[in-house]
Amino acid sequence: MKKLRAFLIPAAALLIGSASAAGQTTLSLEQCLSIALSDNPTVKIADLEIKRADYSKKETLGQLLPSVSFGFNYNRMLAKQVAYMNMDGFGGLGGGDNEDENPDENRSRASSKKDTGIKMGLDNSYSTGFSASLPLIAPQLWQSLKLSDSQILVNIEQARSSKLDLVNQVKSAYYALLLANDSKKVIQESYDMAALTYDIYSKQYAAGAASDYDVLRTSVAMKNVEPELLQADIAIKQARLQLAILMGVDASFEFTPTSTLSDYEADMYGKTLAIDADYSANPSLALNRIQTDIANKTVTLRKAAFYPTVALTANYNWTSSSNGNPLRNFRWNPYSMIGLTVSFPLFEGGARYNAVRQAKVQAQEMVLQRENLERSIASQVSLAIDNIKVNVKQIASCSESVGQADRAHNIMEKSFAIGAASYLDLRDSELALTRASLAYNQAIYNYLIANSELELLLGNAPIDNYKLTENN
Repeated sequence: MKKLRAFLIPAAALLIGSASAAGQTTLSLEQCLSIALSDNPTVKIADLEIKRADYSKKETLGQLLPSVSFGFNYNRMLAKQVAYMNMDGFGGLGGGDNEDENPDENRSRASSKKDTGIKMGLDNSYSTGFSASLPLIAPQLWQSLKLSDSQILVNIEQARSSKLDLVNQVKSAYYALLLANDSKKVIQESYDMAALTYDIYSKQYAAGAASDYDVLRTSVAMKNVEPELLQADIAIKQARLQLAILMGVDASFEFTPTSTLSDYEADMYGKTLAIDADYSANPSLALNRIQTDIANKTVTLRKAAFYPTVALTANYNWTSSSNGNPLRNFRWNPYSMIGLTVSFPLFEGGARYNAVRQAKVQAQEMVLQRENLERSIASQVSLAIDNIKVNVKQIASCSESVGQADRAHNIMEKSFAIGAASYLDLRDSELALTRASLAYNQAIYNYLIANSELELLLGNAPIDNYKLTENN
């Protein structure tokens, strides 16, 4: 699969594209979303962050397991320690039990002997062995594990938020491509009508039935539409490029959408009536809930610094010592021990106390942020729903306007054909139809964008439904 994704463009063309008669790959909105959620780098990074948080939890869990280490130590004695003992007849500190009885004799003896002592230790000393420790009571580590679980939830929610945002971006880019395509069709029809009128006047001028002015006027009208066609082509190219970037495919990957803007008009009324304003799944709110839980757990973690800790320790070592050559005369002797280490934190300059207070302040901040966030999201959702309803009304109005403009244009065409209407009347009807059609497309586009934005606010996009399979 990894090798297949390395050649993403041909893979997408083979698995999810259906070739048209001209060989052009076509993609539906669902297919574009599936590709994006599968291969967009932002989504991949978010998924890797979940793995990283899971590894971090395992790292913390490892601190609760026994830790075993092996070590080796060698020391070479440069100057041995000298020990002096308080014994009769021994120089240095001198004096025995009869020291007070014969002070003059002792002083004479000390002055006649050189101060000496016993040198302690051997030239070489070795130590090697194993040491192990196991935390038995570790409140801070226990709380750290709970924080690790919450951090994983944070990364999962951030990954979901990234996917929701990507779905919104892909939909916006796909709708922009539909708008560019439909707008070009409208402009192309206007150009074709202008070209037809120019051709008619040119033939009439050749037959002496039209003036040179009529030919020039229709030619200018036709050429005025050509820049709009070029702009429409650029808009299509830009929208396709933006969509390709979001899907994570190469910019040279050519494809066309399988639908038009008018296809979304049929079910817009039902969707508008079925809008649910529940924003509990909003990614920002969900993330705030988890972060608030983390803040509360952090307070508990800081308080755990006041509790004692208990650890089980064990050692098994071998020691050896010798004089002279350090590579000879080894005499290894094993020794072992086991014990408990109990630590009672008493005073650290108020650091732990202030850490607890700091964590409590952060928890209070999260509660206040949630209140402000809920008010903001509630107002945004309300405005988005109102915007959708306005767009629905605009679509209905524009649809009726297009029908009227089309009928008016048909009447004017027939009138122009029998000489009952002038070219200016015909041209006015063409422009009215073009403007009405463009306004209709723009109204549907605005409605779709508003729906996508509302879906992002509510956080209810069906992400799991967009799975890339060979059957797509």
